[in-house]
Amino acid sequence: MQLKNIDMNFVKGIFISGANNISNKKEFINELNVFPVPDGDTGTNMTLTIMSAVAELERLDKLTANSIAKAISNGSLRGARGNSGVILSQLFRGFCKDIKDRDEITLEALASALAHATESAYKAVMKPKEGTILTVARAMAEKAAELLSTEDDIVAFLEQVVECGDEALARTPELLPVLKEAGVVDSGGQGLMEIMRGFMLALKGEPVVLEGEAVPQKLARGAGLLEDIPTITPSSMKGSSRDDISTADIKYGYCTEFIILLDKEISDDQVEGIKKFLLSIGDSLVCVADDEVVKIHIHTNHPGLAFEEGLKYGQLTRCKIDNMREEHTERISFSMTPGLAAEGLGSGKTSDKSESSGSENGAVDSSSEDKAASDEPKKKYGFVVVSAGEGLSNIFTEIGVDHIIQGGQTMNPSTEDILSAIEKVNAEYVFVLPNNKNIVLAANQAADITEDKKVMVVSTSTIPQGIAAMLSFNEDAEPGENLEYMNGAITDIKSGEVTFAVRDTSVEGKEIRKNNIMGISDNGIDVVGTEIEEVTTGLVETLVDEDAGLVSLYYGEDVTKEDAEAYAEKLEEELSGKGFDVEVDVRFGGQPIYYYILSVE
Repeated sequence: MQLKNIDMNFVKGIFISGANNISNKKEFINELNVFPVPDGDTGTNMTLTIMSAVAELERLDKLTANSIAKAISNGSLRGARGNSGVILSQLFRGFCKDIKDRDEITLEALASALAHATESAYKAVMKPKEGTILTVARAMAEKAAELLSTEDDIVAFLEQVVECGDEALARTPELLPVLKEAGVVDSGGQGLMEIMRGFMLALKGEPVVLEGEAVPQKLARGAGLLEDIPTITPSSMKGSSRDDISTADIKYGYCTEFIILLDKEISDDQVEGIKKFLLSIGDSLVCVADDEVVKIHIHTNHPGLAFEEGLKYGQLTRCKIDNMREEHTERISFSMTPGLAAEGLGSGKTSDKSESSGSENGAVDSSSEDKAASDEPKKKYGFVVVSAGEGLSNIFTEIGVDHIIQGGQTMNPSTEDILSAIEKVNAEYVFVLPNNKNIVLAANQAADITEDKKVMVVSTSTIPQGIAAMLSFNEDAEPGENLEYMNGAITDIKSGEVTFAVRDTSVEGKEIRKNNIMGISDNGIDVVGTEIEEVTTGLVETLVDEDAGLVSLYYGEDVTKEDAEAYAEKLEEELSGKGFDVEVDVRFGGQPIYYYILSVE
């Protein structure tokens, strides 16, 4: 029996089948990452992204083309993690824009939606590279257009489209030499094909069932599955209780937050109307709107009136009311002893775990401090950075960062995590420093969505670049000038990381065995060996030159303070013996997986 069209009532099940299939294969996809570092997370990132869309689908009371499209588009957009997740979210976004007003999906509609999905994904990447998920998506879209003249059965149509996608995936090593050397296909393309296979199996009456846990629980935050990843504020790092503010100074007592799931597209005038009404009953307003949702944060004495206003435009979700007067009193009564801040940069001294405040991994509940900060006058500049490790977070706090998102190599924060941090910064201009090349696209996506303040993404791809960029900031300069200064500072510093290999492979002409120690610079894997200090020294020597004056070492959670200090002295002597007049500064970073993060300047 031929299938001529797909009823929208079945789309939810088809989509979940695709999500389940990639979740079941995520570890296999992770293993396809070219670099054998212990953070190969393409499969995990794509799973978290699509599962965020599934979570939105599960919340729907009524399944319509419009509601399904909004749930998939918005859920994946906000839950997107890593470059692969952002590209996947854009594929879904383009696809959903094409189907949102249809009663059913025909062959023509399917081909059109695949074309628009590919177009949207290519636009999201500044410099599209062939041999990636983009290549695979484009091949399937082109095949779909070609089949329109010869095929009239959707199942047969999709089987041929998937077959074409598999062929394009198999060709990715011919387009990217690094894939060919490692003997793998593109991991993002593989992830896309697993999703497509899940779709096809559901259409054939064989939907994929989830095996075990969809994603590791610690990675599910921000994906619509668990609470958002915590952020850190300078005041929470130091245990500030803000007891200098009396409850009488709190004009509006209830911090009210909610999301409006829009019934239909909202106009700019309607958004302005919502803002005008809310400001008439409160202050500290944050109102962020896109095609599918409006996120509201308001301090008011009448939360019910705020909810009533939101209900004019759609359903409400994630409603939350906090009594700030009550919480303020509790903060004064139970305030913690202030922790020790990180020592000043450039001192040449070390800081250890005992000098850090906050919980394990530096993740501190900052909600109370956010409310207090939002009552203060808006400042001109604010900063959000991504960091991993208590010591590194302390350093960023010391040099003026407002919010630190815990994440990085081992856990890429989602677009929603970055959006949430931006919203909590009470500033006109917010600089976001992703400090990882796999987070830049999510940061840019968050900047595009934010409407109530100007967001500028500094293209930092390493922690040392983030520190250098922050130190180059000039409070008296204009926003554009500061963005130029901060991006310029990135080019003046060389970064490196020392970690271990998780599998045997060959990369850039280097044979690597599982558990080898690798020294990785901005250019790739520079040094491979069996000893941490030996590899670290080799990496530093590839980065230093006659102009170098300072080597900064940030030691991770698996290195002791004593070993790091002893090694720093030894390294400085070895470099001096080779004619390099450099100072070696060592600090506690506390980062997982990476024994040392280092910079040369």
